[in-house]
Amino acid sequence: MTEAVSIVSGVAQRYAGALFELAHEAKALDAVSASLERMAGLLGESTELTRLVRSPVFTADEQARAISAVMDRAGIDGLAANFIRLVAKNRRLFALSDMITSFRQQLAAHRGEVPAEVVSAEPLKPEHVEALKAALKSVTGGKDVRFDAKVDPSLIGGLIVKVGSRMIDTSLKSKLASLKVALKEVR
Repeated sequence: MTEAVSIVSGVAQRYAGALFELAHEAKALDAVSASLERMAGLLGESTELTRLVRSPVFTADEQARAISAVMDRAGIDGLAANFIRLVAKNRRLFALSDMITSFRQQLAAHRGEVPAEVVSAEPLKPEHVEALKAALKSVTGGKDVRFDAKVDPSLIGGLIVKVGSRMIDTSLKSKLASLKVALKEVR
């Protein structure tokens, strides 16, 4: 299993690296990034699209036609669209999410940003986002922080913040789980 993950990761990094170089040369990093974010959003929202991208049952032509139709409707064009079509043609759509993640990481490194992942019980308000960015900036030595915000209602409250190899979990779910373990030890 680990070998399969590293193969996908290697493929994703190589493809994302090539796209990053092309976008940088064409001075289109922002446009490509925006298009990839739209595609990532579509993949996150649609189980059917995720199935199309990951399933080996569909032929390369079927995947290419379907993904082209999705991109046309979503307004994804230019370099990012050509890239995704190439990925489909080469039967690598299964790694598209990893490619987008790798592109994000390369873009963040290029901009001097530190990537972070924030999971909250409900969507963060703009003022909370700014306060969190300021707090994380002080922790990362003054570097700008770009984070991917996710919502997980099962947290009940609080946040889980991952910056690099560090994770801060202040969720009520974790605190309740710790309390449950502590109460079992008391018995």
